[in-house]
Amino acid sequence: MKTTPLHNERMAKMSFASVYPLYVKKIEAKGRSIQELNQIIEWLTGFNEQMIMDCISQNFTFETFFQKAQLNPNAKLITGLICGYRIEEIENPLTQKVRYLDKLVDELAKGKKMEKILRSA
Repeated sequence: MKTTPLHNERMAKMSFASVYPLYVKKIEAKGRSIQELNQIIEWLTGFNEQMIMDCISQNFTFETFFQKAQLNPNAKLITGLICGYRIEEIENPLTQKVRYLDKLVDELAKGKKMEKILRSA
């Protein structure tokens, strides 16, 4: 399934602050913690908890969020399907990064162990 330019633009303009509470709701419903959520965000982006909260308070779009991030070199190990898209086949770099984050949140919510979520080479 290929992303469209409209889809990619929507992903870029989406507010991280609007999505973060949805991530929290999803993982807490499955018994996981905000600290674990922040840990996977930190692993992917390099943002510590304060920086994550700053991104929320400044209402960063995903475009700005990932421009400021230092993407983990092992992010490329995140593969599989998310929202009908095979992550490793997404051509738009920003959309792929957003889907990386979505996949990590899904894995956390599904009860996967942190050492499996936080991929290492």
